[in-house]
Amino acid sequence: QVQLVESGGGLVQAGGSLRLSCAASGSIFSINAMGWYRQAPGKQRELVATITSGGTTNYADSVKGRFTISRDNAKNTVYLQMNSLKPEDTAVYYCNADISRGTWGHIISDYWGQGTQVTVSS
Repeated sequence: QVQLVESGGGLVQAGGSLRLSCAASGSIFSINAMGWYRQAPGKQRELVATITSGGTTNYADSVKGRFTISRDNAKNTVYLQMNSLKPEDTAVYYCNADISRGTWGHIISDYWGQGTQVTVSS
């Protein structure tokens, strides 16, 4: 069994910063891509940022230059540093990971965290 546990959400004023963390635990052979998605009320879930096991990153245009995704492979943890936050960044943020399990890492599945609320006040 694999779990993703997020932390770091909260309420912040516009222009402020937050750092989200997501730790994966359980029977893990390796973690491939990891990422952050968000879902605002009444909207579809959207990609925020992803990072490969090798460190290649990808960002939504709306967060480029403000958010930074990083990971600590030794801790099976992915981070999202969010700076210059705007009210439109308000959403539930979800961690996602593509994880290999099994003796030879041959079982590959997609996992989601429970979500953490980020609220940016104007």
